[in-house]
Amino acid sequence: MKTLLVAAVALIDADGRVLLAQRPPGKSLAGLWEFPGGKVEPGETPEAALIRELKEELGIDTHASCLAPLTFASHSYPDFHLLMPLYACRRWQGIAAGQEGQALAWVRAQNLRDYPMPPADLPLIPILRDWL
Repeated sequence: MKTLLVAAVALIDADGRVLLAQRPPGKSLAGLWEFPGGKVEPGETPEAALIRELKEELGIDTHASCLAPLTFASHSYPDFHLLMPLYACRRWQGIAAGQEGQALAWVRAQNLRDYPMPPADLPLIPILRDWL
């Protein structure tokens, strides 16, 4: 089974809310909410992937020094195994806006379970909630 490396980030605003993005129609798991991020390309570090993805998907800039590794998910889907490090980030430049038409929501940690998420993301919620 192929392993897919995807980096994700919990962007945390000054009020302690976390940004979630809704997967757009036409993509796998469409309509579910997730932590922003994306696939780590060959030769790319997870931090570099997040910096690239945040610029492409949300129009914001950050630096590797602002990305703190928090935890990771390891989950088997029918076609692949997902390995997903989750970083926390409290510092970025710009205002997050869905550059690909995806809906965004700033959510309090205790309300993250109110948003349907992919199975791999669910175990990350209690860790993030305890950390915040």
